[in-house]
Amino acid sequence: MARTRQRLEQKLIQKLSPQQIQLIKLLEVPVMELEQRIKKEIEENPVLEEGSPEEYEDIQQQEFSAENDYETMEYDQEDSEEYQTDPVEEISYEDEFTPEDLIPDDEDIPYYKLTLQKDYSKEEKRIPYADTKSFRDFMLEQVGFSNLEGIDRQIAEYIIGSLDEDGYLRRDVESIASDLAIFYGLDVTPDQVEKVLRVIQQFDPPGVGARDLKEALLLQLERKLNEKPDNSVLILAKKVIENYFDEFIKKHYDKLKSKLGITSQELREVIDQIKHLNPKPANFYQPIAPRRNIQQIIPDFVLQDVNGQLYLSLNSGNVPPVRINKYYQDMVKELQKKGKKKLDNKEKETVNFLKQKIDSAKWFIDAIKQREETLYKTMKAIVDYQQDFFRTGDEAKLKPMILKDIAELTGLDISTISRVANSKYIQTPFGIYPLKYFFSEGLETEDGKEVSTREIKKILREAIENEDKSKPLTDEKLAKILQEKGYKIARRTVAKYREQMGIPVARLRKQI
Repeated sequence: MARTRQRLEQKLIQKLSPQQIQLIKLLEVPVMELEQRIKKEIEENPVLEEGSPEEYEDIQQQEFSAENDYETMEYDQEDSEEYQTDPVEEISYEDEFTPEDLIPDDEDIPYYKLTLQKDYSKEEKRIPYADTKSFRDFMLEQVGFSNLEGIDRQIAEYIIGSLDEDGYLRRDVESIASDLAIFYGLDVTPDQVEKVLRVIQQFDPPGVGARDLKEALLLQLERKLNEKPDNSVLILAKKVIENYFDEFIKKHYDKLKSKLGITSQELREVIDQIKHLNPKPANFYQPIAPRRNIQQIIPDFVLQDVNGQLYLSLNSGNVPPVRINKYYQDMVKELQKKGKKKLDNKEKETVNFLKQKIDSAKWFIDAIKQREETLYKTMKAIVDYQQDFFRTGDEAKLKPMILKDIAELTGLDISTISRVANSKYIQTPFGIYPLKYFFSEGLETEDGKEVSTREIKKILREAIENEDKSKPLTDEKLAKILQEKGYKIARRTVAKYREQMGIPVARLRKQI
């Protein structure tokens, strides 16, 4: 029989406080989501409110250079005093009302310098979208104009409901026949389903109802041949898809010419005809409405080049400034003046509740302040590290840079740098870039110089764009080209970079 035993054990573990967790979450939030996060906090905490925009000055852009110290950010004493003209008064009610603050006071950039002035008078403009017919409605409408009646009509409606967004039927007729029997009590055979499917495949758009790409292309070619039955190119194109589909998709053009007994010019015309077919038949019949979900990018940082000087600023979008409601602070102070012994139970509960909410509001305001300072400090280090790129916009001038490099410059943890870089964007004179764009590994050249892998990828892309499409460059030949330019790189590395850029192998890039 197992015996239970007690023992005393000492462990050293690290736990994050709720305030630290709150700061971590705010660091990950881009400016687009910060506004909603603040509004949610205001709704949940009655002592937190939006401050009046006129109480905050416009952001003062910060000029910086390579000699700037990332450990401290100096600012005028006058600015510091101005920032603290309306501080949050400390409210104490013996020890039980004094929680530990999240962030210690330090001499960092004032919060108002990291906040852009908002124009709250501008109303959001909503773009009206016209109602459009869905693909399914379009198909059902054609069923109404067809000769399908009774059970055949029910089969047709079920098939249309089974089509995917590209217009393909990804299920076999046997499964559809079983579903109709189980769910609708219809005694139909797979042959009946196949017969109705053949009718649907004559609907628009051409190729709809196909089970795979090969069938979709054949349906479209048959539709064209009905209009031009004597077109030799269409006849050959159908023959290629029907009998030599594998050779076609693998671009074995020499085999195709040999088996079909045609010239390179004739094969080129056939391939061009097939390329004009639609691999996703329902693509042009999708409603416009889903496009409303396309996310608009709002940069978290703005970088300007003014007379050769780089100025970095934070963009707070429509994020409102927040403060603690003075009415509730005064209420707590008035109750405190009575003394703890003179307060009844209801008044004590009120003081406890309000003090808890005030402390929570202070933690939240401090977390926002530290979020802005951390973002600015990190982006400032990135821009200083990559000054050559930000002054010219030349991708080849991007230096190899990893999270550790910026962590060492700023004195921040690597995980903090990662959170800042995630989902954040910067607006530059050369366009908007995600922060992750500036992080890349390095590669050493023959003369010992370290270059960014982005420069390698740029050379690879240019070489592939300028290659002879009838004899595309293999990975081995691309590696030799880079080696001739002084880059130490293996064929496997070239293949990895090519795949990362979404470029297919040489055989699939081949053209007639």
